[in-house]
Amino acid sequence: MPSKLTEERLQKAIANAGVASRRHAEELIAAGHVTVNGNVITEMGVKVTSEDAIEVDGVPLNQEEKKQYFVFYKPRDVISAVTDNKGRRTVTDFFEDVKERIYPVGRLDWDASGLLIMTNDGDFANMLMHPSYKVEKKYVVKVQGIPTRDKLMPLKDGLVVDRKKLAPAKFKQISSDKLKNTAIIQLTIHQGINHQVKKMFKAIGYPVMKLAREQYGPLTLEGLQPGEYRPLKREEIRALEALAQKG
Repeated sequence: MPSKLTEERLQKAIANAGVASRRHAEELIAAGHVTVNGNVITEMGVKVTSEDAIEVDGVPLNQEEKKQYFVFYKPRDVISAVTDNKGRRTVTDFFEDVKERIYPVGRLDWDASGLLIMTNDGDFANMLMHPSYKVEKKYVVKVQGIPTRDKLMPLKDGLVVDRKKLAPAKFKQISSDKLKNTAIIQLTIHQGINHQVKKMFKAIGYPVMKLAREQYGPLTLEGLQPGEYRPLKREEIRALEALAQKG
């Protein structure tokens, strides 16, 4: 009697093949970029097996791609996604010369700028985004108002946001402008919930006016201008993996 083929959800199969993270695989499916046995699939939860012919943008899932890793300086007003159904500019629009199907590791808000890792290595992306791993990310935040150290201390103690207890953050006030009633704060966190930095500062009464990520683990934006990118060095990849596994 032949053994039964193992089924798995389509987005998981795409992620396991290294084409995209599971979150971005779901975006690709919803946008109509994925076919199974010649049929376009736009619904989540479809089950597939190793015998199904799966293609993403016409490329078979089992077709090996060279693993690519980049540091990208995301400009403001750019979507951290592979596609956008509203026709807005996405981060992948800056990588037209890269033939592999890369995608962002995590997100930066549309109106935020700064360091974003781009890759087509699903295991690497999932490792960096998994909540149990603790790779530090450093942000520079411009807020409305000039908080005292006491007002900032809840960031260090661990806020409750959306009924979720956040891990303690590190902060440093860089400057303030009494005439404009604004301050610049450096914030270091290792989590990555949706709109986390904005929610943290809103919770303590200082809304974010401008936000930029300047560091991800050992990576910085040195030598890059908004919209530019560079390949990750092998030692940088290893350092990120080591930090994630240590966390």
